[in-house]
Amino acid sequence: MKFYAITENHLYRKAYKNGKRASARSISVYVLRDRHAALLKKQNPEKKTLNRIGISASKKIGGAVQRNRAKRVIREAYRQIDKETGIRTGYLIVIVPRTECTVLKMQDVKRDLHYALAKSELLVKSEKSGKNSGSSSAPHTADTPAVPETHDDHA
Repeated sequence: MKFYAITENHLYRKAYKNGKRASARSISVYVLRDRHAALLKKQNPEKKTLNRIGISASKKIGGAVQRNRAKRVIREAYRQIDKETGIRTGYLIVIVPRTECTVLKMQDVKRDLHYALAKSELLVKSEKSGKNSGSSSAPHTADTPAVPETHDDHA
């Protein structure tokens, strides 16, 4: 699904000033309720409420190649999270990559974006189910086989 970009500078400033901020190692996310979401829903041919996304990569990150790579990686991570987990609609979301974003792999940026969106309470599915399927599932699988083996030894 193609997402709509924030094109007006005043919306970026509004998101920075009034929005809720969540940060991770490679990105910062500013989230603000979109007051014009209902109007955009009427104009949308699919009649769906949408998020407006802005990615603001400054020159601190590096040259044009590094900035464009960071934006591409963030866009793809956002698409995958939206497809897998789902993201609430009707918000202005400004994503600001940090310098680490240029050297990290897409999976790392996706993990950071997932963390920041969960912290901002934008994910549709519960955070606990996302966390259990992620990093904490490995220890559970390691512990689960050990328990039946100990029961078999005692029996």
